[in-house]
Amino acid sequence: MTDLSFLSRLPVAADTAWLFPGQGAQAVGMGRDLAEQIPAARAIFDAADAALGLSLSSICFEGPEAELTQTVNTQPALVVHAIAALAAAVDAGTITHRPAFVAGHSLGEYAALIAANAVPFEDGVRLVRERGRLMQVACDAERGTMAAVLGMEPDAVLAICNEHGTAICNINAPGNMTIGGTVAAVEAASAAAVAAGAKVIPLTVSGAFHTPLMQSAADGMRAVLREAAFSDPSVPVISNVTTKTLTSGTQFAAELVDQITSPVLWVDSVRAMHAAGVTKVIEFGPGRVLSGLVKRIERSIETRNIGTVEDARS
Repeated sequence: MTDLSFLSRLPVAADTAWLFPGQGAQAVGMGRDLAEQIPAARAIFDAADAALGLSLSSICFEGPEAELTQTVNTQPALVVHAIAALAAAVDAGTITHRPAFVAGHSLGEYAALIAANAVPFEDGVRLVRERGRLMQVACDAERGTMAAVLGMEPDAVLAICNEHGTAICNINAPGNMTIGGTVAAVEAASAAAVAAGAKVIPLTVSGAFHTPLMQSAADGMRAVLREAAFSDPSVPVISNVTTKTLTSGTQFAAELVDQITSPVLWVDSVRAMHAAGVTKVIEFGPGRVLSGLVKRIERSIETRNIGTVEDARS
């Protein structure tokens, strides 16, 4: 079992939060340089391969893209890359303190729980792969889609969703939300949003994540998580579902079930951390999606991303 308990022994940086991205941040080649140049990162990828019984590392490093973007692979790939980047940064001496809070966007919540020592690495990776599998099954059973709605207030978007049978999936930044539902419903809601002055961008996704169309996946994860063992986290976790601080291992099974069908309240999550004294965030994983959203939510917060060897060593 991979031992990440050393993370809980780091001193606390009261002004810092660690963030972990969700689906959409993946890219073929992610993590290859980390695994090739930093043994601590290579050990994380090797442990994930062993835990899953497949070469997830090869899918990350070499693709093909069609295989990496399958939900069942994307979700554990992003978690493993994030934890490998964290391990590499600690190994390089770049990260010397644990944060005051951790938070993950959607599936990133699993990486946050691993980083907070609330669930063993191998268990977390297996859980998030099963989450991806169940969500893909739900997508195949009832075709859904999502769209980004830009330039509208949440109440106005909610009113359109209620009228057209869609749901809010993510509240990512001020004026940046996603909606989801059946294809026909999302098309109708999108047309209404455009008519109201919004910009709408259809998303290339396999289903309507964080909506009631994912209920079968939530039911499946409820049964899986009933058997999972969670510890009290060494770092408080900000809930995707409520934005409240989670500090007990008994809270995580329900959180991880509810987040599958509930919107990701990212704006309020960032504001809650800022109100609690966070002035710096470090995003672990490929790209800078969350760092960009943080800057749109609260410009005064200093952002940093660690996803490559250069990042981990600088």
